Amino acid sequence: MRPLLAHLQFRGTIRERSVDPYVRIMKALQRKNRVRGVLLDISSGGGADIPSQDFYLAVKRLNAVKPVVASIGSVGASGAYMAALGARKIYAYPESIVGSIGVVYPHVAVQQLLDKVGVHLEMLHEGRHKDAYQGFRDLTDEERTKLQAVIGDSYRGFVETVARERHRSVEQILPLATGEFWSGRRALELGLVDALGDRDAALQDLAQGTGVPVQRTVRVAPPRPFMERFLSGGASLLGDKLREGVRDAVEDLAFDSLFGR
Repeated sequence: MRPLLAHLQFRGTIRERSVDPYVRIMKALQRKNRVRGVLLDISSGGGADIPSQDFYLAVKRLNAVKPVVASIGSVGASGAYMAALGARKIYAYPESIVGSIGVVYPHVAVQQLLDKVGVHLEMLHEGRHKDAYQGFRDLTDEERTKLQAVIGDSYRGFVETVARERHRSVEQILPLATGEFWSGRRALELGLVDALGDRDAALQDLAQGTGVPVQRTVRVAPPRPFMERFLSGGASLLGDKLREGVRDAVEDLAFDSLFGR
């Protein structure tokens, strides 16, 4: 069989339920000898810490077996930028939003609002700080300090990952790790990406590196559940959706036979 390139596209927020199917796909792609390289087409503002790390590690492990080139779309920020770091090369549009190297943990306390509307909440708990992060009351100074320490650990890990993958020292990355973002053009000047160009340019780079023509590229994506496809669009379109669902189910079977699940 002739060799292929795979085009894997990710959009949306990085969370466990959105990332896990992509981790499984990338594990399957490692085993498929016919696939010689992968384009990671990513556009996301980031998301949760651990799923972002899972995404990054899956890309890095895949890249250790076959080349992965990342193409940042409209935005590659925070956890999405972390994920792209696992690739061999990172492309971005000149106008892409890139960076946001930092960690945020919002804490919203609604106790005063509940008091205003006459709602009394009694939180029964064991453990002195068990009710601290439930979003009902303000944090004490001690709790805020402890939470900041946890956030600091995540932040240091992010900075160290950027430094390692961009072949820089932590001291060189720290001035860039302010949580701010840059255009793709500025990110190239700062050494956060490797090249400017659209996803076609990134795919062409991958083709040249692997010797597989661009025309031999296949799109891969997590299969959607059949009922989700069937029910989307409302009852008035159920007939059309049924036909589309059957067609998509057949495509999913073809995907499974080629790449596994």
